[in-house]
Amino acid sequence: MSENKLKLGIPAGSLQEATIDLFRKSGYKISVESRSYFPSINDEEIECMLIRAQEMARYVSNGVLDAGLTGHDWIVETGADVFEIAELIFSKVSRRPVRWVLCVPESSPVQTVKDLEGKTIATEAVGLTKTYLAKHGVTANVEFSWGATEVKPPRLADAIVEVTETGNSLRANHLRIVDEILQSTTRFIVNKDAYADPWKKAKIDDVVMMLKATLEAESRVGLMMNVPKSKLDAILKILPSMNTPTVSPMADSDWVDVTTIVEEKAIRQLLPDLKREGAVGIIEFQVTKIIN
Repeated sequence: MSENKLKLGIPAGSLQEATIDLFRKSGYKISVESRSYFPSINDEEIECMLIRAQEMARYVSNGVLDAGLTGHDWIVETGADVFEIAELIFSKVSRRPVRWVLCVPESSPVQTVKDLEGKTIATEAVGLTKTYLAKHGVTANVEFSWGATEVKPPRLADAIVEVTETGNSLRANHLRIVDEILQSTTRFIVNKDAYADPWKKAKIDDVVMMLKATLEAESRVGLMMNVPKSKLDAILKILPSMNTPTVSPMADSDWVDVTTIVEEKAIRQLLPDLKREGAVGIIEFQVTKIIN
């Protein structure tokens, strides 16, 4: 058993399932037992701990954890002194950034942040909200919200600052967005002292490389095809590629094998075009990792 250990924070709550799924696809199987905050992982050199994303940066900053995953928003909110060594664009719903937005009831007369002077704003991100108000020269009462923030206007607050991915919950609660305060994605953060340790740095870099390789591959597929040499130039002109496609000789000297990686969204139009240009034996295959 290795004597070296990397103390890694896994975000509990809304990001937990998506994070564990990303690690699984990257080769790290994390198993969470009921009521346990210390998941097992199939890497004896990593020790996992479940921590709320809101608290992750603080615990990484003070050295309780060597590294962890959390949103950029919570790093800004806590002002934690950590290294953000990778942006990992994934979330509980989509691969889009989440947004912190200033919202009011649909019937509210508020049109800009200036109209909230002296009003009450409920939010979980108190520091982020106060910084935003100060930037706009607005003085308002910012109250910490323990949850169900969307239901507080207009009785318990004049406005809220809340996080959203799709906007569905805001619309369901008849709220209107006044302004966007911050966009946030998940970041892999490290403790500065831990990252100065050669073993921990190497371990962290390996983990991050695998996570990024998995995310890089998610929107792409591989293509292999047989192409007559006489049609190769025409095929290469229509074939999008991350890099130059690989062209290999075949037993029949009049043909070549072409292999490449393309965006999955292009496949629907690309395959018929390739067929029309003379490619045969076209095979689409899944790509699980891409390391640049």
